Amino acid sequence: MNLNIRFAVAEDCARLLELINELAVYERAPEEVTVTLDHFTEAGFGKNPVWKAFVAEVDEVIVGFALYYTRYSTWKGCRLYLEDFIVTEAFRGKGLGKILFEKVIEEAKNGNYSGMVWQVLDWNEPAINFYNKYQAQLESGWLNAALAKEQIKAF
Repeated sequence: MNLNIRFAVAEDCARLLELINELAVYERAPEEVTVTLDHFTEAGFGKNPVWKAFVAEVDEVIVGFALYYTRYSTWKGCRLYLEDFIVTEAFRGKGLGKILFEKVIEEAKNGNYSGMVWQVLDWNEPAINFYNKYQAQLESGWLNAALAKEQIKAF
């Protein structure tokens, strides 16, 4: 297997959106993906980029990625937030997820972040088992909260 891990570039965005949709289907929420390709690309590579990503390529085809950004905690300072992390189904179980995840850990270490955080669905046992191998602290007691764009507009 000819594996290459590299930073994402703007030309990768269409493929990343395909994988984002695959992840949304797996997480039982495909209707929740509403970002357009233009907005996604601008957010990563425009005048004020807000995210970065590592991609995993096998034979020059992107089969996984880890998208992250800096999150600020008033308690802890700058933290690396892993927003999305996926390896396409056909390539799972081959060690690509481990390589990608450890690349993000290296980025957190080299970027002098105070830590790395992410979310995992409580029913996603394969992911939970994966994170347990790293002795990740899986917190309970926190509920996610959000306002949709329509709610904000109506305020």
